[in-house]
Order: sequence, then C-alpha cells, then structure tokens
Amino acid sequence: MQTKLAHSKIRQFSGFTLIEVVITIGLLGMSLLALHNGMLFGTIMLANARENLRANQILVEKMETIRLYTFDQINTAGFIPSTFSAYYQPATAGNTNSSGFQYHGNITISNPSTTASYSNDLKMVTVGVQWTTGTLTHSRDMQTLITRNGLQGYIY
Repeated sequence: MQTKLAHSKIRQFSGFTLIEVVITIGLLGMSLLALHNGMLFGTIMLANARENLRANQILVEKMETIRLYTFDQINTAGFIPSTFSAYYQPATAGNTNSSGFQYHGNITISNPSTTASYSNDLKMVTVGVQWTTGTLTHSRDMQTLITRNGLQGYIY
C-alpha cells in the first residue's frame, strides 16, 4: 500500500512527457499554418475581386460613353480612339495623381455577322481591357449593338 501511495504522489507532481509536448506543438503548428493559409487565400481573393470590379467599371464607363454618340459619330473613322488606358485608382477631384497598375483597353467597331435587311444600320461595338497582376495576365470584354435609330425601331 505504501508503494502505491508513493507512486501516485510522484505521478501527481510530474509534468508532461516529451512525446506529449512534441505532439501538442505539432498540432498547434499545423493549426497555425492552416489559419495563415486561409487568411492568405482570402486576401488574394479579395484583391482579385477588386481588380475584376475595377475592370468592369472601366468597361461600363466606356460603353456608356459610346452610347452617347450618334450613329454617324460612331461611323466616323478616328472619332472614337481605338485604344485607351485607365488606372486601378483613378485621379479624383482633390487628387490629380492616378496610382496603381494600368488597365490597357481597346475599342473595336465592326459590322455584325448578320444578313438582315437592316445590317447597314447596325454596328457591333466591343470594348476590352487587359491587365497584369504579378505574372498573370487578365482580360475582360463587353459587346453591344448600336443602331442608327435605336433598337426599338428594329424590334417592335
């Protein structure tokens, strides 16, 4: 009985074994690595979403500008520049400096591939942007049809 009591007192005051400490540190290390990778992935996805959003803003801006022109202006060679550039962070009213990387864009005005009787009164406008993040090149484009008298005259 005496040896059993002495053995339990020694066990009560003893610390963790080396194997328990190594396993705990390993599990803690894997947990921290997983947490770090999750946060890194979230940051990269957020930056990618912001770049795509800015590209879409540029496309919509150019399309809305083109929609303000008359059909004759669109058909005039050189009236609409075929290339453009925009910044990730454009200049604002109080700040005249643009910053961030550049989006390079192009505008193509062509005849649509249709044999309809109104094909002479129809133009296909394609606006595209390209940008590079690190070593990856991204691109987005948007298309619309422009008609001489508006689409309602050809649909209804």
